[in-house]
Amino acid sequence: MNRRGTVLAAAVVLLSGTTVAVPTVASAAVVDTSASYALVNRNSGKALDVYDLSTADGARISQYARNDGAWQQWQFVDSGGGYYRVKSRHSGKVLDFPSTADRAGLVQTTDAGRTGQQFRLADSPDGHVRLISRASGKAVDVLDFSAANGAQMIQWPDTGGTNQQWRLVRIGAPGNVTNPIKRGGPDPWLQFHNGYYYLATTTWNSTVTMRRSRTLAGLSSAADTVVFSLSGRPNGCCNMWAPEFHLLGGRWYLYYVAGQNVSDYNPTQRLHVLESAGTDPMGPYSFKADLGNTWELDPSVLQHNGKLYLMGSAMDGTQSLTITPLSNPYTTSGARRTISQPTLAWERQTAPVNEGAEPLYRNGRTMIVYSASACWGPDYKLGLLTLTGSDPLNRAHWTKSPDPVFQRNDEHGVFGPGHNGFFKSPDGTEDWIVYHGNTSASGGCGMERSARAQKFTWNADGTPNFGAPVPLGVQVPAPSGEPVG
Repeated sequence: MNRRGTVLAAAVVLLSGTTVAVPTVASAAVVDTSASYALVNRNSGKALDVYDLSTADGARISQYARNDGAWQQWQFVDSGGGYYRVKSRHSGKVLDFPSTADRAGLVQTTDAGRTGQQFRLADSPDGHVRLISRASGKAVDVLDFSAANGAQMIQWPDTGGTNQQWRLVRIGAPGNVTNPIKRGGPDPWLQFHNGYYYLATTTWNSTVTMRRSRTLAGLSSAADTVVFSLSGRPNGCCNMWAPEFHLLGGRWYLYYVAGQNVSDYNPTQRLHVLESAGTDPMGPYSFKADLGNTWELDPSVLQHNGKLYLMGSAMDGTQSLTITPLSNPYTTSGARRTISQPTLAWERQTAPVNEGAEPLYRNGRTMIVYSASACWGPDYKLGLLTLTGSDPLNRAHWTKSPDPVFQRNDEHGVFGPGHNGFFKSPDGTEDWIVYHGNTSASGGCGMERSARAQKFTWNADGTPNFGAPVPLGVQVPAPSGEPVG
């Protein structure tokens, strides 16, 4: 590792159109050539990204909301004289300006050691750097100071503007994690089991997939594995939503929503369950049962006084939370009841909805955290029910908190946070919430939602304190007990 100039801080940020004085001598900041980095623009807060996950020569380089996928991870290959080739972990190709002209687009090409593929790191304020091409002497720049996902990278004379400044974030630095943990990860469910995190999300197709990692941060670049194919199932072949896997009686039961292969598929969506052959969350699985023959979404399992209950969301005048007794993990044993309807103003924004019920237990208290308002609007949020009686099937035994417990934060750039789950840190000392969210108020209810996770605490009255949703790209301490190194 070369040591020239100032030691670089752990991250690199871009400056937005402000012009600052360019150092008369710009020294190459120190990087670890054995490490991988995300390069985060100071102006936009977005990461340098291989457009459309391409591995082709000539593929353009853009910026995108940070997710730490391999297509956003870069290694610095020493070229001597304070210059580096910047190599994609995803494609194995390096950054390249094929010409020295202003506005020439940044692309990836096979590493040939050309000067157009070599960059020095010019020190900028607050530990940021600018990437200066050896061939042209110009800086890597976000075209037109854009903050949009997919915006193109070009070269431009080195002005020191914030759109030319980058924060280098070392990937896999011990003890840190950043959101999102999965781009394109709506309706996330996450569990820590036998040394691994396991994550499943909506696929919107005929597959049920799962990924795993030793660390929470590692989920962002872990491969998805198909654990079950729904293809050909008459009552639920397609449009898989909201998977959850629960360890019950020594086997994993994977609950999900799926419907028929028709153009208007939403009315055909039903609840279903798979059963594992053993204790591995990734299966193998076999189909176990259909759970009802009417429209219902978002299955989960509540446990109370040694009994199991299937929770869901169905129509009862409005889309409401439902509960049904189970005689075992795959057999209903009584009538479905409604336990909550969207009666409060904050539950009725864009459309009146209660869905995504998830159990939460602490110190003998049984609670349900649920999603409220329309998922296709920015005000999708979380509410809280507390079992204040003894019978989970009795609506009167649940008390609804008057205010939401987790909601949009415009300052942090998080909209529609919801459809959550809960998991413990590896050492069992911390409580964490996993949820999905959008990066803009215009984000919808599709695959654009990303999976995020953060630690939460508890209020003095025994209710959860989720705080505000954490902005994307901000490092937070990893869950306690994770392996280091």
